Amino acid sequence: MKKELLPIGSVVLLKDAKKRIMITGFYVKENENSDKIYDYVGVLYPEGVVQSNKNLVFNHSQIDKIYFRGFNDLEEQQFKDKLYKLIEKDVLEREKETIESGKTSEIPVVSAEEVKEKSEDNN
Repeated sequence: MKKELLPIGSVVLLKDAKKRIMITGFYVKENENSDKIYDYVGVLYPEGVVQSNKNLVFNHSQIDKIYFRGFNDLEEQQFKDKLYKLIEKDVLEREKETIESGKTSEIPVVSAEEVKEKSEDNN
């Protein structure tokens, strides 16, 4: 997890992708049946929400270029301060559960290829 998350509304291009993505949220599960957590959730830019059940999830490390930084004010910073504390607590709990269970797993990321395929499907 990236410590300094970009604000909502930021527009980015992922590595090896052709379509830009607008960030709409943070620290999201891949789906309800998964424990995989990603730094961001977003939608294709400029299309926005094309289908309500289709969102793009990705990690900060996948970002190649930042085209626009979203709105940032005191309210957003206070929210992120609380979010970072919750994330830190969640990460520590997950690590503890992993150690206690003897299982180790790595959180995979959505590949730029998958994002490219999704963007081509919407064109």
